[in-house]
Amino acid sequence: MENKMEKINRYTRRELKEDEVYCFPVILCDNEIDRDCEKFSLSALQALAKLYIGKTGIFSHDARGENQTARIYDAEVVTDPEKKTADGEEYSYLKAYAYMVRTDSNADLIKEIDGGIKKEVSVGCSVSREICSVCKKDRRTGECAHRKGKSYGEKRCFTVLDGPTDAYEWSFVAVPAQRGAGVTKHFSAEETEKTYGGSGIIEALTEDLRRDIIRLSFLEGDSVPIDLTKAAIGKMDPEELLKLKRSLEKTVYHKPSELEKALDGAKDNGLANSSYRL
Repeated sequence: MENKMEKINRYTRRELKEDEVYCFPVILCDNEIDRDCEKFSLSALQALAKLYIGKTGIFSHDARGENQTARIYDAEVVTDPEKKTADGEEYSYLKAYAYMVRTDSNADLIKEIDGGIKKEVSVGCSVSREICSVCKKDRRTGECAHRKGKSYGEKRCFTVLDGPTDAYEWSFVAVPAQRGAGVTKHFSAEETEKTYGGSGIIEALTEDLRRDIIRLSFLEGDSVPIDLTKAAIGKMDPEELLKLKRSLEKTVYHKPSELEKALDGAKDNGLANSSYRL
């Protein structure tokens, strides 16, 4: 059986040594119903586990070569029999193992990954079927008239993504849609408003900001008791939280935060007037 470095060296031009690479696990997607009222089937996760091996990781689905960050060298589907999804299935997720070559330029990114700052990811893939949970028809055929997020009798309408045909890339992103897996799929403000009325998204954005501020305060070595920090940031609005996080990032990582783009993107998409999602 191949060990870790043998799997990694399948993609290198020369044989790398273990101290030259940084490896980390990442949960790409799962079978839980996400904020878009969509989920991957178990068979789709199993197919994606094979398709994603060798795929590159980038930022915000920007396919320019300079944004290539990491590469997946192994993947597996993990099932937790003690945990159930919203529709009663055993919870399963696609866990990938990625590597980066250690360089001076990615030292800060490695710190951010280890510190829990860079963790949310999104998958770019295609599927052949989008099955309605109510009528079991493929939404792409136009035969399904059910609306995602609505209930029909005792059945809640959501879409099951099945039959993956390709996996393009995976990205570090700012707006996760799948709660458990930290996966983002782009969604429109109109669809969000129909399904959640907007408020749930804004609350989630704000809560994630507070959690990352707590992490950054710890990394900075802040001597303020954690309870006082939580009480202080609990009174801040999203704009104030964003400013505080930027300030802490500059102190901890000695470089400007890139989250302003995420905030601007959220505003442009109508997700919130002054909120963004990590």
